[in-house]
Amino acid sequence: MTAGLHIRIDAVDLPGRACGPAEGVPSYTNIHVAVQRRNRPAELLGATPGDAGSARWRLECTAVVSADSTDVKGPYVQGGPGGRFVYLSWGSVDEGGAFTMFRRAKLMLDAVPGEVLDAAVREGLLVGRLGLTDARGGPLCARVVPPRIVWTAESDSAEQK
Repeated sequence: MTAGLHIRIDAVDLPGRACGPAEGVPSYTNIHVAVQRRNRPAELLGATPGDAGSARWRLECTAVVSADSTDVKGPYVQGGPGGRFVYLSWGSVDEGGAFTMFRRAKLMLDAVPGEVLDAAVREGLLVGRLGLTDARGGPLCARVVPPRIVWTAESDSAEQK
């Protein structure tokens, strides 16, 4: 069975517009974060300044449900079956508006609890809530799994109203 599904990412605690320098890490200014499209690293969704109060992205997906698994696919879903994820890309934006990526966070969809994913397929909306500042005060990067991100299912019809 194939079902329509949306993923909404709700982010708070953004790290600011500048970071670094730190040991082995250069400094970056005019930092923004966005969702990276699969196979098109230059195509970004919803670039948000690093000093915004919050960020929200909504991704259109499909869920392919079989007897033993649910596989989430979509234009902003990366990786293969059993290892799907969403990239949040951090970059500096220059005066001309060009985004130069320097770090990414992988929101691991295979870490969504099974009962939450099943409910999201029924309800139509999978929501991930997370803070985007790491323990050193910089942009969150690397593999992101619970408890760093909290996944819930919500009714997509309620969101559309």
